[in-house]
Amino acid sequence: MPYTASLSDLLANALAHRSTLLSQLELEQTDCYRLFHGSVEGVAGLTIDRYGDLILVQSFHKPLTDEILTIIRRFYADVHPGFDLIYNDRSARNSRITNPLPDDQVAAASMPRVAHETGVAFRIQARHSGQDPWLFLDLRAARRRVTQLASGRSVLNLFAYTCGVGIAAAHAGATFVMNVDFAQSSLDVGKENAKLNALGIRPRFIQSDVFPAIRQLSGLGQAQRVRGRRLPPFPTLEARQFDLVFLDPPRYAKSAFGVVDLINDYPALFKPSLLATRPGGTLMCCNNVAQVEGTAWLAQLERSAAKAGRPIRDAQWIRPDADFPSFDDNPPLKVLELSV
Repeated sequence: MPYTASLSDLLANALAHRSTLLSQLELEQTDCYRLFHGSVEGVAGLTIDRYGDLILVQSFHKPLTDEILTIIRRFYADVHPGFDLIYNDRSARNSRITNPLPDDQVAAASMPRVAHETGVAFRIQARHSGQDPWLFLDLRAARRRVTQLASGRSVLNLFAYTCGVGIAAAHAGATFVMNVDFAQSSLDVGKENAKLNALGIRPRFIQSDVFPAIRQLSGLGQAQRVRGRRLPPFPTLEARQFDLVFLDPPRYAKSAFGVVDLINDYPALFKPSLLATRPGGTLMCCNNVAQVEGTAWLAQLERSAAKAGRPIRDAQWIRPDADFPSFDDNPPLKVLELSV
């Protein structure tokens, strides 16, 4: 690869550019962050993250050569001596991890670990049955904002994954937290995260397709049959409104209950989430599709809110921290804090 001669310099430059942020994160009791964001910092498709005492290297465009891996290992052995470094090649179809590990790295890759963000402990594992890390680091700024808002409030965390937002909210003093996700395996990690922290409440973990869950919570209701066809079973939930609702859907997903489509139909999820947010509350919306332009997306949400009779009173952008730089200050992950 043409960048081998300068890769060490690129890694060093990335670390230098993070110096101010890393000092802030240390004060916040955070030991997980992106060390190298290759798409902007010189090697497209390469990411390098720290999670506690783990360095996780991942390639998304093409496998790394042994030469490249050796350069990376040597660099971070000096920066973080004693840390385990695990490489996941995710360049194959569907981003599945394909590279076998040397025998001496298998145990380290599957070992349960703990990393911290703003003083909150999270379960981390380099390799597990899923594809993605158990804590998405680009969402840190949004989780930080949740911790600033959550004290004394009820919180609904939709598409909760491993419940990072919900656990952070409970840790910050939320009075009630409900996490909703379709994958029980992700919720199980969320339950482990809850046990790792001294929480003042016991968060709820709801295994459900988000569509029937949010329709019930919003008061819109979810039918058990559509056009004579019986829908899959789903948990029964009472309608209620929350002080803070966090909506972080995937780019695209299809189920018997509806289609998640962040490009063409964000309002399908936005409207019931808005109705489940109490008047005067906060709705935080995420969109991770790079080609969605922020101003147009906000205008779409404003139109949807007005049509639902719940206009947006104020909107603030929450931008990722400096370890997720972007070429044009328009990062792929867009997060809006909406006062409704």
